[in-house]
Amino acid sequence: QVQIVESGGGSVQPGGSLRLSCAASGIIMDYYAIGWFRQAPGKERVGVSCISSADGTIYYADSVKGRFTISRDNAKNAVLLQMNNLKPEDTGVYYCATVEDWVRCRWPGGDPWGQGTQVTVSS
Repeated sequence: QVQIVESGGGSVQPGGSLRLSCAASGIIMDYYAIGWFRQAPGKERVGVSCISSADGTIYYADSVKGRFTISRDNAKNAVLLQMNNLKPEDTGVYYCATVEDWVRCRWPGGDPWGQGTQVTVSS
């Protein structure tokens, strides 16, 4: 049975940093393209960053380019999202998932596998 656990969220002031972790059991993360998605209150889930399985090619949403970095921690079977210079518009629940359309970083459909981790950026 596949389980995904997102962690690392919190409340920070604008300009702050957080590092999110997406850890999995039941699958080997390195075999899959993985994406991070944000869902703000009342809004659809949007792709923030995705990383391919084959060659590590990465997608970033324009709004986070230069501020966020996605990476793999294969020793922990996890995918990380380092978020720097956070802005209020980064606020939301962050979910990770295995993705098929990593080029456009699209949510794969269905409900999230994990509970998500809340990120709140506010002064």
